[in-house]
Amino acid sequence: MTERYKSNSQQRILTILKHLGGHEVDGLAPGEIASSLQIQPANVTHDLANLRIAGLAEILPDTNRWRLTPRIPQIGIAMLNGISRAEGRLAETKQRFTTQPY
Repeated sequence: MTERYKSNSQQRILTILKHLGGHEVDGLAPGEIASSLQIQPANVTHDLANLRIAGLAEILPDTNRWRLTPRIPQIGIAMLNGISRAEGRLAETKQRFTTQPY
């Protein structure tokens, strides 16, 4: 894949998204994110707002800390369900083609 379509702002928001993983209980403060990822605090604020609008991040009540929403694991579960359905179809096809004729 060519890098000519690379967007620094999109790469930054994806980095923040990945960084939020594992902090679902206590979340992370915007300053912590900015410091640990070496991103300007204003950019972190804008990126977190966009993640919230997309339904991928939320503010913990009364803390100003951010965490992922359940949407990310829901996407993963949907992927696993799709793989399971495909495995079932493959198993059925294999069974049909490997059964000995009468």
